[in-house]
Amino acid sequence: MARQPRICLAGIPQHVIQRGNNRQACFASEEDFAVYANWLTGASSKHGVAIHAWVFMTNHVHLLATPTTNDGLSRMMQSIGRRYVRYFNHVYRRSGTLWEGRFKSCVIDAEDYLLTCQCYIELNPVRAGMVEHPADYRWSSYASNGLARPAGLWTPHELWQRLGETNQDCAEYYRQLFRSPIDLAKLTMVREAINKGLALGNDRFSQQIEQRTGCRVIPRKRGPKPKQREPRD
Repeated sequence: MARQPRICLAGIPQHVIQRGNNRQACFASEEDFAVYANWLTGASSKHGVAIHAWVFMTNHVHLLATPTTNDGLSRMMQSIGRRYVRYFNHVYRRSGTLWEGRFKSCVIDAEDYLLTCQCYIELNPVRAGMVEHPADYRWSSYASNGLARPAGLWTPHELWQRLGETNQDCAEYYRQLFRSPIDLAKLTMVREAINKGLALGNDRFSQQIEQRTGCRVIPRKRGPKPKQREPRD
């Protein structure tokens, strides 16, 4: 089966996930996390990709990013992925692949879903039972978005910047989003979009993406089940 073409459009945010092969660990120490974060900061700057949110888990990475060119995101992920594999294999005296094929991604309708996706990413350690609150997990962007702490990797999205007059005001408003769980329907949409490479947005946004790219980003509607034939004698 031919794989779905990757959609990457300059100026449109994307949710990205990169998993370890067979869900194996791709970070085994605090130093590993630090190395990846440092190299990702450099790669994002070099390839013109703004990183709005992230979480580095033991066996996968989530990013929310906006590229300034159509190929910037792919170039960034290829650069950091190859470099980190060489590091990891050298440190742990192993060989072979580390990542589960190519990374997954989906375009996002910022006005309707960007902040939801940000919260989804930063709540990952909570859902995994690793911490009780996203602020307790070091390797995520919550300290920046939720506490207004600057980070070299962090570029706040303009929607976040509209939440208040100052960064502290924005962070205070943003923290309120975590007081209630993410709506189950939206949570399902976030997961389906990233796993299937669909657009995360309303019908109008999805149709615009399909018109611009010629790629299907709206799930096909299931047709009626075929009628069963009467058994022959």
